[in-house]
Amino acid sequence: MSEADLMTQQQHARRLQIVWAGAETKLSDLAGADWVLRSGDTGTGYGGAAPPGARLLVDFDLAHAAPYSGLPAVFKTLPLPTTDPRKPPIRSPLAVALLGSDADADLLASWAGAAIAALPGAGVRLLGLDYIPAPLLVRVLAGLRRAAPKSFLFGWLAGLPQAILRQIPPGALDAVSSSLPWWDGEEPWFWAELAQLEHIAPIVHPGAVTAGATPRWRELAATLGDGWLLPAGPAAAFAAALPALSPRACRHILSAPDAPILAILRTDTPDLRLAQTATLVLTALRTSRVPASALMVAIGRAFTAPDRLSGTTLEGLILHAGEGAVLSADLLDTTRPAPLHAQAARAAGTAPRLALEAPSPTVDMGRFPARRLVGEDVAIEADLIGDGHDQLAGLLRWTVPGSDAIHEAPLAPLGNDRWGATLPLRTLGVHQFTLLAWRDEFSTFIDGLRKKYAAGVSVTLELQEGAALVAHFASTADRAHRPALQALLTALQAPDPAARLDRLLMPETAELIHAADPRAFATQAGPFPLQAERAGAAYAAWYEVFPRSLSDDPTRHGTFRDVIRHLPRIQAMGFDVLYFPPIHPIGTRNRKGANNTLTPALDDPGSPYAIGSADGGHDAIHPELGTLEDFQAMRAAAAEHGLELALDFAIQCSPDHPWLAQHPDWFTWRPDGTIRYAENPPKRYEDIVNVDFYAKGALPGLWVELCQTVLFWAEQGVRLFRVDNPHTKPLPFWEWMIGEVQARYPDTVFLAEAFTRPKVMYRLAKAGFSQSYTYFTWREKKWEFEQYLEELTQNEPAEFFRPHLFVNTPDINPTYLQGAGRGSYLARAALAATLSGLWGVYNGFELCEGTPVPGKEEYLDSEKYQLRAWDWDRPGNIVAEITQLNAIRRANPALHSHLGIRFLRASGENMLVFEKATADRSNVVWVAISLDVRGPQTADVEMPFWRYDPEPTALTATDLITGSTWTQRDRTIALTLSPDRPYAVWRLTPEP
Repeated sequence: MSEADLMTQQQHARRLQIVWAGAETKLSDLAGADWVLRSGDTGTGYGGAAPPGARLLVDFDLAHAAPYSGLPAVFKTLPLPTTDPRKPPIRSPLAVALLGSDADADLLASWAGAAIAALPGAGVRLLGLDYIPAPLLVRVLAGLRRAAPKSFLFGWLAGLPQAILRQIPPGALDAVSSSLPWWDGEEPWFWAELAQLEHIAPIVHPGAVTAGATPRWRELAATLGDGWLLPAGPAAAFAAALPALSPRACRHILSAPDAPILAILRTDTPDLRLAQTATLVLTALRTSRVPASALMVAIGRAFTAPDRLSGTTLEGLILHAGEGAVLSADLLDTTRPAPLHAQAARAAGTAPRLALEAPSPTVDMGRFPARRLVGEDVAIEADLIGDGHDQLAGLLRWTVPGSDAIHEAPLAPLGNDRWGATLPLRTLGVHQFTLLAWRDEFSTFIDGLRKKYAAGVSVTLELQEGAALVAHFASTADRAHRPALQALLTALQAPDPAARLDRLLMPETAELIHAADPRAFATQAGPFPLQAERAGAAYAAWYEVFPRSLSDDPTRHGTFRDVIRHLPRIQAMGFDVLYFPPIHPIGTRNRKGANNTLTPALDDPGSPYAIGSADGGHDAIHPELGTLEDFQAMRAAAAEHGLELALDFAIQCSPDHPWLAQHPDWFTWRPDGTIRYAENPPKRYEDIVNVDFYAKGALPGLWVELCQTVLFWAEQGVRLFRVDNPHTKPLPFWEWMIGEVQARYPDTVFLAEAFTRPKVMYRLAKAGFSQSYTYFTWREKKWEFEQYLEELTQNEPAEFFRPHLFVNTPDINPTYLQGAGRGSYLARAALAATLSGLWGVYNGFELCEGTPVPGKEEYLDSEKYQLRAWDWDRPGNIVAEITQLNAIRRANPALHSHLGIRFLRASGENMLVFEKATADRSNVVWVAISLDVRGPQTADVEMPFWRYDPEPTALTATDLITGSTWTQRDRTIALTLSPDRPYAVWRLTPEP
């Protein structure tokens, strides 16, 4: 190899530093250059020679030349245009190569190749390539390579179209230039150009020839290229500022083309898996935080701690536009295998061979019980997964509350490795179920035997294997099955093969073998809890009243006997539950007056949520309501009217509560000896103080006392408890307390009044609350209803969370209803009554009462602070409509749950359309509700033909409001709803 060839090979293995030398360049300015590009006259300082280790590079224009007799015929001197047609054209001082054929290309290449080979320098920068037609450019470059094989050909390709670059083959040039100086850092064309240039030759990025390279250009050139072209002075400074970077073949672009930070990884080998060192070069095209995690993922291997080569580290780095950073690190060696240990293989061999996955219904893999209703037949399912083609078998085992007896049912395949069985819930309380799976060796054997016999294959050997399998089962069987297995084994020794085959295939043989199966590779999942609750946990219509306002006289405190007078009216509206706010003694200290004032009158009754006085606490009754005997009489009368009683369990005290004197260590006291009153900013409750569940003396005393309180009311026949603000009390308390109560009274149901974050509400449901208030009260848009109900019915909350849709409460006078017309109340009632099996109203809603405290979601003259008398026949009321909605709910099981809902298409955003169906679709209710009652609303709505299998040609539709019936054949209909009846409720039945 010649010295020149060796120098060329060395230069190709590292960065190509091409330095432009002007007339005033000194030889000392060229230190470290690989190539010196001569341009202009040689001055007194630079004599035109290259420094040691460098060679000369001169410009050679293939398309333009001075007109002299040595030019080939392809060069033409062209006239320049002139603005005066009277004058002759001006001749150009240059001749231009005009190529039109392969012969022209060969002629130009032969002439240029000879001229380049005769130049005093070792290489040329080829200019004018953009003037050569693309089809001929490849031919010209090939001819140049043949004519000047030892010359270094640096192609000036900046700005050439992609179509031309794609024509140039690899190796046609020794180096190529890019268009980096003209790139704005964002346009995608640069990346396309770079990809094309990489396939041709090493890339040299040109820099500014007068002002030097900007910091951003320096980082990009060092990262993206294999060399650079700079003036002598900037070139030296540029090279000195760069770290040692890897060769061209080891560049990995990590960032997307439009990313604000360009990230390039340079490694010591092209294969990143084998690299040991790496340099990460970052250049900010726009100000941004470095995506450290994304870059690590893109690299795909672990970095050691980065070296601070640019005065920074990767984590938390923010680069401003034009800034760059270079970080170097070692890549951790993960290629050295650890020694193989037989113990690990032995341990793996003892692991379960079969997998039991995705058991359902479960909540947090059995941490909490899934919820169902007593009487249901619950589908228990799981994935049974095993290797090979062996058949599997499975079993469902369960226990019922109060019994240790184990019940069993075989698992049946449902397809796609899913298996299932049915668990009948016939007892209230928490059931426990376990899933068992094993390899069914006998069924696998019989399956293969049948297939071979049917195909005419000899099964003589298989009959012997069958006998051996029976012998194995007999050796492991219990005493009860062993005699029958021995008899079977004797029969399988008979001389007649047909008799042995028949005996193996008998159903009685399969039953015997399965009963004695040792269940090879058996594995189990569970136990998992499954709670059976009464129907009232999922379906009920609640009606809330303040008993003290049922005297119908604002000057007289109501009693339980007054409540009895109103039971027929409440029953007639179709409600199932009569719910009272707290009925306990009310404190006098800091008592609130009308409209929550701090200056009550002497006859103001105070808020029932300020529980406790000298008359007692949470287990006492406010004296003006009556006695415990009166309460019992009222509860019994309610039951005779089909109404179950629900009480409010509010864990809060007035400053007069007996607990403050008896158990001061259940509270947290301030440094000045006072106690902080309750707050829910911006609301303040000066008449209420809260217990501290983790105060010094509160555990277990306070916890036990609260549980005893609930048990006391359960002993009085109360099984429904609405709990005030449970999300402000400890979750472990609820899980313990509800468990203790339901262990003694399994029909007890707790409703969480928790207007808080969704995940907190879900956790309360898991902890034991059968029902929960929701944000329904504030939802008004179509997408809000659809999104929320789909979340509750199509995801994990369907297993444990039941939404109770209250249209209003004593605390919440929704903005939507303030000053609203009758149609708004009708729409909200229809929404709540049909979307969920649980809905409720606070009295006054049926009277369209919505007078607010100005600027607040509260009622003016609220019953929380004063006695009220209501005109139960107020004109414009919606009592008849609520009565009808409750009757429709009771008659249609599809409306007894929030489950089974499917939203249907309806044009526009002002009409919500859905169907509610039972699991077997024996009852399907179609509902449409107007969400804008300012006027009539019309929409094209979908009829759910596609929901039936097979799809019927017609549906029988019954209007549950009017009672009319018709045949529905259209898949889409135009429906108009008016404010006086802003909903439609139809029952659909497919016609045969």
